[in-house]
Amino acid sequence: MRRSLALVSLAVTSMVAFAFLIPLATVVRQLAEDRALTEAERQAVALVPVLAITSDAAAVEQAIATTGGRVGVHLADGDVIGAVKATPDLLRVAREEGRSFTAAVTDGRVHMQPVVLDKGRVVVVEAYVPEGDLTRGVTSAWLALSGVAVSLVLGSVLVADRLGSRVVKASKELANGALRMEQGDLDARVTPTGPPELVDAGGAFNRMADRIGQLMAAERELLADLSHRLRTPLTALRLDSETLGADSNANRVRQAVHALEREVNELIRAARRELDDPAGGRCDAAQVVHDRLVFWSALADDQQRLWNLRGTERPAYVPLTRSDLAAAMDAVLGNVFRHTPEGVGFAVALFHRPGYVVIVIEDAGPGIEDLESALRRGSSSAGSTGLGLDIARRAAESTGGSLVVDRGPLGGTRVQLHLTRLPEQQG
Repeated sequence: MRRSLALVSLAVTSMVAFAFLIPLATVVRQLAEDRALTEAERQAVALVPVLAITSDAAAVEQAIATTGGRVGVHLADGDVIGAVKATPDLLRVAREEGRSFTAAVTDGRVHMQPVVLDKGRVVVVEAYVPEGDLTRGVTSAWLALSGVAVSLVLGSVLVADRLGSRVVKASKELANGALRMEQGDLDARVTPTGPPELVDAGGAFNRMADRIGQLMAAERELLADLSHRLRTPLTALRLDSETLGADSNANRVRQAVHALEREVNELIRAARRELDDPAGGRCDAAQVVHDRLVFWSALADDQQRLWNLRGTERPAYVPLTRSDLAAAMDAVLGNVFRHTPEGVGFAVALFHRPGYVVIVIEDAGPGIEDLESALRRGSSSAGSTGLGLDIARRAAESTGGSLVVDRGPLGGTRVQLHLTRLPEQQG
């Protein structure tokens, strides 16, 4: 931006300078020429009184010497006194027409001044102006004007650069604040500086950041409150499950209730943790994947589904809270149980890639007919809410990764969660 402003200032000031410089240069040249010709005319006129009194050559020569110029006199009898440059034609015109005029001659100009004496005699005085006298002082004046023009142009460019520097500095600070906000730094603020418009923009950015922080804090607080409110019906459900007896179905229900209670408690802890440290969300993806498979394995065994888990032997830290990754896993695994017949197997694998962790969930069911429609939030062809894949997609994209849904080797749907990986020491 600074360069653009400097170039604009250079172009505009240069055009203005040229618009004034060219006419001024012409005027200066014309003034120098007029000054030289006026001086020649004065010298010629100064001899008129002398010639009106006497035509004596000695007296005329003395008068010519006092003029200090290049003056010559053509006497009526044809004699010439002093240096002359006029051609015979110019001399004839001056005598016949009896008027003074200026004409061009070799290497300059000559002013012809006729003087009418008694008995019709005409004496012509000529004052010669060399070419150098016509342009005397013009070059130095042009150089002075050029220097002034260059100074004005450079001064305007310097002022534009200083103004541009102020604008650029304020713009960069605003952009850096927005970048920090994009990277999750909710404490990012800017110091409003620069022109009034950027000061207003900086103030608006700070107010927006404050509002975002308030909204996120309120959202997390609401999540924690809702989680606490779930405890009452969950406690009643757990107490009821204790009275079901000791058969396998009752044990499965009790296990599910206990697992649900653990998840609610984890949700409460995660919500509180994000309230205290909004930028501290991270978890071990391998541990979360393993725990979710343990949770869903009971239902899979009950429905006689063959399942397989691999790749969770070593840690894989990702910038997601445990509850967010667990919600994404549950959303995808829940689709397997919801949209495939009982007895259909599935597999879950975690792959370590440079900079990424890839979680693959695939089944041997019929697959998804319209993948594009399935990825749209709220869209489902199987009677569900259509939010499962969207939850998984948003979780993956929040880490800088992506969600890929296609058909896998088992013949059914394959969902791949690409999550940005954190260094081991950050886990």
